[in-house]
Amino acid sequence: MEMPTLTIGTRTARLPIVQGGMAVRISMAPLATAVAQAGGVGLIAGSGLTAEELAAEVRAAREATDGVIGVNIMVAIRKFKELVHAAISEGADLIVCGAGFSRDVFTWCRDAGVECVPIVGSERVAKLSQRFGASAVVVEGHEAGGHLGTDEYMLDLLPRIVEAVDIPVIGAGGVITGADIKRALDKGAAGVQMGSRFVATVESSACDAFKQMYVDSTDEDIVLIKSPVGLPGRALRNPLTDRLLANDYPPIERCVACLKECGKEYCIVDKLVLAQTGDVEKGLVFAGSAAARVHDIPTVEVLMKRLVAEWQAASEGGLA
Repeated sequence: MEMPTLTIGTRTARLPIVQGGMAVRISMAPLATAVAQAGGVGLIAGSGLTAEELAAEVRAAREATDGVIGVNIMVAIRKFKELVHAAISEGADLIVCGAGFSRDVFTWCRDAGVECVPIVGSERVAKLSQRFGASAVVVEGHEAGGHLGTDEYMLDLLPRIVEAVDIPVIGAGGVITGADIKRALDKGAAGVQMGSRFVATVESSACDAFKQMYVDSTDEDIVLIKSPVGLPGRALRNPLTDRLLANDYPPIERCVACLKECGKEYCIVDKLVLAQTGDVEKGLVFAGSAAARVHDIPTVEVLMKRLVAEWQAASEGGLA
């Protein structure tokens, strides 16, 4: 039994697995390339990069694979337009956008022949996205890591959004194993987006300590914090999250004006970069609700083969 393919507009991936675009600097060219080479959709995280840095990452991935490569960019980022155009100019196959809604991005993608894939949390936004020209939508449930746009769980949202639109629906949030993939596909999803599981891979650009926090985490280590973006965020507990939960916000030493609108409690990009580069006590380690189910740090190739085998076992009624 073979896993179904995933078609988004004119692009088709051999496997229905989209690797999440985790910022800042976690999902870079090495990870996206490895996922695309293994048959999935590889995403580069554009948020927190300069346009030049993003262009270089997309160019490196495009030179390394003819698989499906996309870019994830937060609408809330001040340089959203600049980053989208940088990704398009270097040959990205699709643009995934969340943490806000932009009408303009549909036009930019349509004019360039690039697929536009918004992240949605309701039927209303899914329908609006289809009307503006989305090639697919990602339904991100409350289980997801990073910024959260809904209180509903992915498997509850999925059937309603599948019913509401005529484009592929990709489920995101809480997907760690092949059995999880089967559950999402059984609910009508055309594919899944997986973030946390790909953070703890060899090709991820997270530092070793960041990856090890995932491997060592328990359910009690996963907390919700307030983000200056204006949305709640899910992260792994550390001294920084303890401060944030106590409303003891670290001072902003240098504002990089990264967001269109910022709550000014603390600098989110600064804290994400700190964690990615090795300071997992003062930095912010975003993670999904199922991060405690991550127990090792395989290569992407090994992980993708495992996910397929787990999906096959679950589909045949075995254990996964």
